[in-house]
Amino acid sequence: MTPLPAIARSLRRSSSKPYYLSHFFNLGKFSERAIPISNNTCHHQTYRNLILQSVSESIKLEKLSDSDSGIVQVKLDRPGAKNAIGKDMLRGLQRYLEDINVDSSANVLLICSSVPRVFCAGADLKERRAMSPSEVRHYVNSLRSTFSYIQTLQIPTIAVIEGAALGGGMEMALACDLRICGEEAVFGMPETGLAIIPGAGGTQRLPRLIGSSNAKELIFTGRKIDGRDAMSMGLVNYCVPAGGAHLKALEIARDINQKGPLAIKIAKRAIDDGLEIDFQSALALEEECYEQILTTKDRLEGLAAFAEKRKPRYTGE
Repeated sequence: MTPLPAIARSLRRSSSKPYYLSHFFNLGKFSERAIPISNNTCHHQTYRNLILQSVSESIKLEKLSDSDSGIVQVKLDRPGAKNAIGKDMLRGLQRYLEDINVDSSANVLLICSSVPRVFCAGADLKERRAMSPSEVRHYVNSLRSTFSYIQTLQIPTIAVIEGAALGGGMEMALACDLRICGEEAVFGMPETGLAIIPGAGGTQRLPRLIGSSNAKELIFTGRKIDGRDAMSMGLVNYCVPAGGAHLKALEIARDINQKGPLAIKIAKRAIDDGLEIDFQSALALEEECYEQILTTKDRLEGLAAFAEKRKPRYTGE
């Protein structure tokens, strides 16, 4: 497997709740699967998607189709361990992220959980107890580089959080562009209680998102906060009734999916890279980025669609 940071640099430049049916094609075979939705949802939504052959028992990659073509979902699926990130899950996540970043048909990524009431409980501590110090170092470095790779994906990423997002699970969510949670979500950085620190980007991304004082309190104390507190701190973009995070994330993904895909990628680059340099250099970067879209077919299509009062048909060219 190609080292993730190198790829990133080169590419940079059972529940009582009601259900709706999602239709899946599993390696060419049609099947149905029920997915819980919020009691506050007044209608059912159906979409179709393709489950690609799994490279890990604990993580799945799905491509939505029909009108949702362009939306991709990575689903954490390790119910026996509350989606704790073990070596197998980490390898699967790395592989899928690499595939997504070179897939020209992918416009937006949702990272979510197939396990009720949990997003990700963090690193697999049972697995870690059997590791030597050098193995722990290698694992944490791999986790950090994988989350950095999420951050540098060309397309927008949305973390869909219901239930616990603790330690490495919270760090994974922090690496995404947007975060949508249910009211019963629980966020926390418990590492100092284990005499360690967040090691997969948490000490750097959290203060950049919610400020150093709030970040220090959460990391120093290990205090857990719910979805509403996360919203008030600016940790998440939306906090919705429990069970409704996926529907809200899908709504946002659909909105993004209708926009010019090249413009979305370039806008992400302008924002992310601009934040790392001084303001005047960032304005020069914005000019450079704008130049890249001036000659695209999508820009001309957008103008034509506006003049003709119709929906644009973007091709990513």
